[in-house]
Amino acid sequence: MKIPIGLAVAVLLLAAGGWLYTFWQTGVIERRFPPRGRFVAVGPGARLHYTERVPAGPARGTVVLLHGASGNQADLMVPIGDRLAALGFRVLAFDRPGHGWSDRPGGEEPDSSPARQADLIAAGLKRLDVSDAIMVGHSWSGALAAVFALDHRDVTGGIVLLSPVLYPWPTGIEWYYGPAASRWLGPAFTHILTMPFGQLLMPAGIASVFTPQAPPPDFAALTGVALVLRPAEFENNATDVFHLHAFVTGLGPRLPGIAVPVAIVAGDSDGIVPASFHAERLVRELPGTTIALLPGRGHSPQWSDPAVVVDAIAAVAERMGRGAVAPHAALPVPEAAAR
Repeated sequence: MKIPIGLAVAVLLLAAGGWLYTFWQTGVIERRFPPRGRFVAVGPGARLHYTERVPAGPARGTVVLLHGASGNQADLMVPIGDRLAALGFRVLAFDRPGHGWSDRPGGEEPDSSPARQADLIAAGLKRLDVSDAIMVGHSWSGALAAVFALDHRDVTGGIVLLSPVLYPWPTGIEWYYGPAASRWLGPAFTHILTMPFGQLLMPAGIASVFTPQAPPPDFAALTGVALVLRPAEFENNATDVFHLHAFVTGLGPRLPGIAVPVAIVAGDSDGIVPASFHAERLVRELPGTTIALLPGRGHSPQWSDPAVVVDAIAAVAERMGRGAVAPHAALPVPEAAAR
């Protein structure tokens, strides 16, 4: 069938406009949200970006914060980093490989595996002289934290899972992850469509993470979540999510072999990663796992209930032999998290 010349020209003009808009907005977003932390080398020409909080008073060990999909280090550091430091923890929050300002040395698909990302982050932790840390993994990084507990015991002493993905789920993923992760469609999709439509839909996407509560009003500004709309990062993020189901299919049978203290915090109204399917199943299958199931809460307990999350981390530290800590309820709360 012959395509009318006018239609072909219109499509080309729209594609060119989308590409130019994406190029422009990528620069705007990167200038607004530049790297806020430091970089650690994890291989030839490869670096991971991380932020850090130093402990107030006697050091009680290290907590490593691992963000979920469509995020970066700030999604956990902003609401709980200062609270943890006030309790004596050194706090490190990483941009996962290919996210935020971290490199993706193996490329889009090879580095999509939680196992590969754990290898890279573990290499960075060793360069930072970290051992026996508490790994805190949110959502996608629930699987990542579990990998640390199973395969990187030299740097892992305990794990805390926030709304974690741990098992193969029966439903699908958002429709746009498929084309964005495609080797053939991905570059066109992310360079033309993702930025304009992503900016339009981002408020609704943020709201879905916090439903049934309202999101913190300054969430986007505090976390720089718009970084995920950059073409390369959106492809990386989509590939991570697209391949996660296959990964956790193999991970699930290994989870009962975890031999470090485990705590879970999850909302009972989480419509993105239902606690009944993931968190509560691990409690049944791994004796000794503790869970704080938050009534009426959604997918981001680090924002909705930061005190509960910090309590869970402190409890894991105590189980690791770090000693009890004073209650933290009076510690300052980030302004947006307190609203």
